[in-house]
Order: sequence, then structure tokens, then C-alpha cells
Amino acid sequence: MAVTLAMKLIFAICIIFCTSAFQAMSRTLNAATIAAAHEQWMAKQGRTYADDAEKQKRFKIFAENLQHIESFNNAGNKSYKLGLNKFSDLTAQEFIASYTGLKISNLPKPSKVASFGPLNLDDVPTRLNWTEKGAVTPVKDQGKCGSCWAFSTVAAVEGITQIKKGTLPSLSEQQLVDCVTDNHGCNGGVMDYAFKYIIDNQGIANENDYPYQAKQGSCKSVSSTAATITGFNDVPDNEEQLLQAVTNQPVSVAISVCDDFYQYQEGVYSENCYRQLNHAVTVVGYGTTDDGKKYWLIKNSWSESWGDNGYIKLWRDSGVPGGLIGIAKKASYPTI
Repeated sequence: MAVTLAMKLIFAICIIFCTSAFQAMSRTLNAATIAAAHEQWMAKQGRTYADDAEKQKRFKIFAENLQHIESFNNAGNKSYKLGLNKFSDLTAQEFIASYTGLKISNLPKPSKVASFGPLNLDDVPTRLNWTEKGAVTPVKDQGKCGSCWAFSTVAAVEGITQIKKGTLPSLSEQQLVDCVTDNHGCNGGVMDYAFKYIIDNQGIANENDYPYQAKQGSCKSVSSTAATITGFNDVPDNEEQLLQAVTNQPVSVAISVCDDFYQYQEGVYSENCYRQLNHAVTVVGYGTTDDGKKYWLIKNSWSESWGDNGYIKLWRDSGVPGGLIGIAKKASYPTI
């Protein structure tokens, strides 16, 4: 009996030891996997760090982001997925501070507030994509500059120019960053001030004539303009009115970027993390998924490497007043 008890004790000790060793090995492999993923990500993104301390800091943030992405996607209970991108070694707070840039304080009085009256859904197509109609230029990259307002403005002006004139220019965000004195360059601004500048300036330059620098410089004169507008309208803050506006042209909108928005990869984003309007994008269409989820199609300005080739689908008709993450709260569009 003593021998049997001793053997059982030894066996139990072996089980405990082996289990602990396996768990430790698993943690090691997990850490090694994350480290390898970070190195691969650095190579893909061309990322370098000033010193080992900075690399260790960024690795910790990368690891936390990667683990969140894996956990979120494995849960499989959302209509969208997250993924690694060029911002994956940043916290949400760091990202928002450097890559958004909408400032809605002291908004100018609009030229007029558009009102389309009661929406007749019979006149609205069930699906619309202005990129397919040739009214949207390729996705651009604002870089580490809070100039989203300029990119949103330009995308809307490019769109209406193609719709009304038949040609699609690529216009200069840098001219707006440098010259719209009512805004604050890379420190933020709003689209209405930019629309007003284009009207007062009697046009905006082609991007080739005034290329983007991702920093504010002095306002330069250009010999010619590539597009003009005659006015702009603000859309009442509800999704039905926004839908009516988007059926006519791409529309500039403000949204609230927070939480995991910057890690979006594909699907219909459905997280209502509204805090404050801090980013500007352009609605270039809408539709419905095969399983019946309505969405807005949005062009962003964080390059094609972000999201779904630079775009995001956002849940439409979510029931949230002003739309999910505030998409219908501050919408406007230029007129010709």
C-alpha cells in the first residue's frame, strides 16, 4: 500500500510538473509568435525605431493590439473584422491625436441648409457606388497631419466636378492646408470653411500643380484652377436626408473615431463608440449586404493599406440618432 501511495504521489508530481512546463512553453511560443509577427510587420511597413527602449514600448502596444484583434475576430459575433495595418504599434489615443483632425468649434454659417423634403424611397436606388460611376479618385493618404477636413472637402469637390463636368480631376489638399486661414492646417479644421475658400478663391488647383506635403506651409499662388464650385449646403442631421444627398453626389461627413475603428479591416462596422466628432471622411455610396445589413460606403484618407482598400462600410439605419458614430450630424456638399 505504501508503495502504491508513493507511486501515485510521484505520478501526481509528474503531472503537475509536465503541465506547468507545457504552459510555460506555450507562453514562450506565444511570445515568440508575437515577436515574429512584429518583425514581419516592421519589415512590411518599413518601420524603424530610434532605440531599443522605443522598440520595446512599441512592441508591447503591438502585442496588445494583436491579441485584441485575434480575440475579437475569434469571437465571431460582429459584422466586421479587425486586422493589422500600418498603425498597429499605436494606441487608439495616439492614433486619434495624429491622424484625425476635425475641429467643429465655431462653424461658419452655411450658405444654406439643404432640405429635400419627405424622402420618397421609390426614387432612391437600393444600391449606389460613386466609385463605379467614375466620380471618385483613388484613396489618398493624409499622413501624420490632421488634414482630414481637406481630404473630405477635395473628394466631394472632385465628385461633383465629374458628375457635372464629365471629367475627374485630382485636386490639391495642400492648397487648402496652406491657404484656408479659418482652419488650422495640420491642427484641424472643418469642410465648410474649405468650401467657402474655394468659392472665394474662384477655384482650387490640380494636385500636380500643388502637391501634398503632409505639413502646413505658406499659401502659394497658382496660375490655373482645376475645379470651381458656386456654393455648398449643409444636410439636416438625419440619415434619410443624408441618403437623399448621397444619391446626387459624394458627401463630406464628420464622424467619431474611437476604440477599434482604426483597426477595421472588412465587413460592416457596427460599433457605436460615439464620443465627439473628430474625423472627416466622404460618403461615396451605400448598399445592403447579402444578409440584409444596410451600410454607408465611406472613402477615408489613411491610404489603401487601411481598412478595405482604404474604404469602410458603416452600419446604416442603425437607429442611433444622427447615425452611427455621428455620420449624419455634420454632413455637407458643394454645388456647381
